[in-house]
Amino acid sequence: MDNVGVLIMFALLGTFICAKARVPGGAVAFSLLALVLFISTPAGSGLPGAVAGLLDTVDQSTTPVLKKSETPGGAR
Repeated sequence: MDNVGVLIMFALLGTFICAKARVPGGAVAFSLLALVLFISTPAGSGLPGAVAGLLDTVDQSTTPVLKKSETPGGAR
C-alpha cells in the first residue's frame, strides 16, 4: 500500500465533488472510504484508540450528572 496517500486524496476529491453536486450518498461513501484508508496507514492507526479514549472520558464525566438527575421529585 505504497500509494495509499493518493487513494485518500482521490476519495476526498470524490467527497467534495459529490457534495458540490448535492449527492449526499456518494459524499458519505467517499468520506467513509477515505476514513478507512486513513486508519489503515501507520499515521491513522491510533485514531480508533483516541476516539475510544475520548468517548470513555465523556462517559465518565457525564454519568454522575445523569445519575443525580434520576432521583425522584427532582431533589439532589
